Amino acid sequence: MACLIYILHDNAGEETIHIKGELHKYLIKVRRHQEGDELLFRTKQKIQTLYHYKIDSVDGRTLTLSLVSSKIKEVKSHKELHLAWCVIDVKSIEKVLPSLCEIGVSKITFILCERSQKNFKLDFKRFERIAEASMQQSGRTSIMEFDTYKNISTFIQEFPDTKVFDFTENILSGESDFKRVLIGCEGGFSKNEKELLKTQEVFRLDSPMVLRSESAVMAVASKILL
Repeated sequence: MACLIYILHDNAGEETIHIKGELHKYLIKVRRHQEGDELLFRTKQKIQTLYHYKIDSVDGRTLTLSLVSSKIKEVKSHKELHLAWCVIDVKSIEKVLPSLCEIGVSKITFILCERSQKNFKLDFKRFERIAEASMQQSGRTSIMEFDTYKNISTFIQEFPDTKVFDFTENILSGESDFKRVLIGCEGGFSKNEKELLKTQEVFRLDSPMVLRSESAVMAVASKILL
């Protein structure tokens, strides 16, 4: 477990909280916290509120903390970006998900494109746990959203302002203020999908290399948000 900026805990906000299990082991054996140390907590229900706790007592199994103060403190990206991502290997998604959360991607919609392998099963509960771990390490307070669409056509009908990452002469600039982008899976878009997307604004990165889907997602998101 990496260093935590704050800790998500269901009981954050109560006058006294008790920490047990793996979190107790991490705070005492890894982070070497002791009586008198102060820690920051948030709860998913009121994540904008930052709670300041002091460690009152430590024993072999339980850490007891008391509330010192609380304040509203949001930490979020100055821009919002909604990624529409054609489904790829779930393991590849999970590798870049923490970084996408850190840089401020607000939402990821997974789309079953024609070249997506249909045997990949998306576990949104697991994605949420990965994103929450990243939030605690980066300090982010906005919850990353996930959803899915059955095809590109349905998505474009609902979000006609979507920009498309594909082969073109139009290079993405640092000043581009895109709110929503579509990125294909390995092998790119099919002939039918390209025909469907011909009326959308298409862009590419200023690189001669062909990127894997997860590399393209990270590069595009970073260029737009950072």
